[in-house]
Amino acid sequence: MNKYLLPFIVFIFLAAFLAKGLYLDPQTIPSPLIGKKMPAANLPLLERGEAEFNVTQLIGQPFLLNVFASWCAPCLVEHPLLSNLAAMKVIDIYGLSYKDNRSNTIAWLEKNGNPYVSVGVDAEGDYAIDLGVYGVPETFLIDSDGVILFKQVGPLTQEVIIEEILERIEDLKSE
Repeated sequence: MNKYLLPFIVFIFLAAFLAKGLYLDPQTIPSPLIGKKMPAANLPLLERGEAEFNVTQLIGQPFLLNVFASWCAPCLVEHPLLSNLAAMKVIDIYGLSYKDNRSNTIAWLEKNGNPYVSVGVDAEGDYAIDLGVYGVPETFLIDSDGVILFKQVGPLTQEVIIEEILERIEDLKSE
């Protein structure tokens, strides 16, 4: 065997592997939870700390779960889009305050508006781990059976809302 053949084969393999990576979308991070039920959670409510934010109680109608934090700059960028979507009244939006101080979250929502039906507090980030959250913001579309249909990693855009979320909401209504 030619002593140059093996390095050449390894080079071709690596070049093909790296070339394939050029066509991948870095915003698309696969979620093992797509098509599976939402993990159960009992978290304190932002509005009333003694009450519980129970994800399983939300099952029965489709909803969005938006993971955000007051310290997150991209969350502020997507916030007007969430507010507009909430104003359309096509789907309920729930918030999950991620690793944030309760008073900071309340002040942030008072300043920027509150598009959420209610907000759960995940102060330690444990529930976010169950959801497979990589960072904030992340948004999940959940159907009426509690199955995760879509996950957006990073801030929502108008394009994502129209092409991914609103289209899927229409599909859910036609079922």
